[in-house]
Amino acid sequence: MSNRPTVKDVAREAGVSVTTVDRALNGRAVVREDTLRRIADAAHRIGYHARGLFDHRLNTVAPEKKFGFVLVKEKHEFYQNFAREIEQAIAARTDVRGHAIIRFAQSQSPEEFAELIQSVGERVDALACTAVNHQKLNQVVEELRQKGVPTFSLLNDFAQGLRRNYLGINNMKVGRSAAWMLTHSAKLPGRLAIFVGGNRWHGHDLREVGFRGYVRENAPEFTVVDTLVNLEARQVTYEATLDLIERYPDLRGIYVAGGGMEGAIAAMREVSEPGQVQLVVNELTAESRAGLLDGYVTMVIGTPLPQLCSDLIGLMISESEGHLDDTASQHFLEPRIVLPEML
Repeated sequence: MSNRPTVKDVAREAGVSVTTVDRALNGRAVVREDTLRRIADAAHRIGYHARGLFDHRLNTVAPEKKFGFVLVKEKHEFYQNFAREIEQAIAARTDVRGHAIIRFAQSQSPEEFAELIQSVGERVDALACTAVNHQKLNQVVEELRQKGVPTFSLLNDFAQGLRRNYLGINNMKVGRSAAWMLTHSAKLPGRLAIFVGGNRWHGHDLREVGFRGYVRENAPEFTVVDTLVNLEARQVTYEATLDLIERYPDLRGIYVAGGGMEGAIAAMREVSEPGQVQLVVNELTAESRAGLLDGYVTMVIGTPLPQLCSDLIGLMISESEGHLDDTASQHFLEPRIVLPEML
């Protein structure tokens, strides 16, 4: 009995870690088919007592699925976290052997998005994208749909009527929540400002509509100035924020509905005291966290990425296996509200 082969012996013979052999033996996580085959062959060569289990795993190996993702702003902390959560959500599945193909758009150009969606879509079983709203993308999504490749829209609901599902937070409610916070945290009535990334982001439009709607209905003592387009750029937002503070002595609050919040935080640190102008931004990053801690950011509205990615992969698998009905839908998640005292 002392010479009986162990898991360590199998691992050494197969050239893998003991942890990998344990996963293959117990089915706690997906092990690649080629790795599982190496382990099974090694178990047979050394006469491991449970080698039949490895054979069983090979006979019941999970189907292979390829999932495609098109995101934006590759160097931005939020989208780096997004990509990492996607990988983790796929790795957590034991019912498929999933592989992620993740690509990042370098601009807001509809042509670039269309090219990326088409090139990635031709290689995967299902596709999910954060992209702008434009007719060129509608056409590509429809072509992929005809080929049996469903597309899911993330954060911004593009290709409505053609995409399979939208996953993200309810942008209209997010805008209203931002307006609620600014109007309740401002010490005096005055002016409010809102930044959007551009007119091709339908989600930003919805946030603006919700923001203005709340102020009009519930806080008429405040005035919302003309919407500013910042192209989600830090420098543009920085310069525009400086101009707002100089132009409007009664500026009480700013909501950055898309990207570029770093510029607003930097500008406010330069020319105002903490709390002088209330600021609401989206997504908890190192910079928005620092802003909360030093009093320049009033509230952060965050996307629950772990839940979004877990739900997304589940829907992509179900759709690729034909388990969803034919009704396109919206899958709303509860936003994560972060206040200074929560840090």
